[in-house]
Amino acid sequence: MPRQERALRTRALLLRSAAECIKEHGYDGSSTTDVLRRAGVTRGALYFHFPSKEALADAIVEYQMPLLRPLPGDSSLQSAIDLTLSYARMLQNDVILQAAVRLATEETSYQPGTRPYLWSQQSVADLLCQARNKGELLPHTDPDEIAVLIVGAFTGIQLLSQLSCGRTDLLFRVCVLWRALLPGIAAPGLLLRLRTDERRVEELEQAEAVPAPALHDVG
Repeated sequence: MPRQERALRTRALLLRSAAECIKEHGYDGSSTTDVLRRAGVTRGALYFHFPSKEALADAIVEYQMPLLRPLPGDSSLQSAIDLTLSYARMLQNDVILQAAVRLATEETSYQPGTRPYLWSQQSVADLLCQARNKGELLPHTDPDEIAVLIVGAFTGIQLLSQLSCGRTDLLFRVCVLWRALLPGIAAPGLLLRLRTDERRVEELEQAEAVPAPALHDVG
């Protein structure tokens, strides 16, 4: 195996092992020794990629940044809905994302501050601004205010879902949030066409699983 590929695999293994520890025991309840034991690598390998436990936590928190990129679509408001639904689905299954959320919501010696929330708010606000420019929002709607509301509500919803059932009903809860919110922000002509059901997530996953056509197959 080429050295670069081996290094990337080791880094990914360390990141996942650290995420598993943090998900189960929290930041203060995890140590680099725990991570090394779980990953089965040397301390030198750990420090080559991550000089400290805090650096590991930073990498876990930053892992969610590319997951906040909007999905393509004709309706920017639908794209905002789809972004939250896709994020909710990943949060049900992705241990690194689960650890990132725990790091962002718990009071521990590691504090990422408001960075994760600001990333989320900016992604949602950008989509809502696009929706406003397309006439998809009611005239009084402020994209920045609604983005803050959505991210705050999502944070509370996912926490309650985690505590009550390990996030198994998270998609349902997010759909309910949108169905309650949309009549107050969406243009009437668009409202009935927006998808806020769990089946929508399955369709998005199927669309992402379809490989893009090769250049020689196009046209």
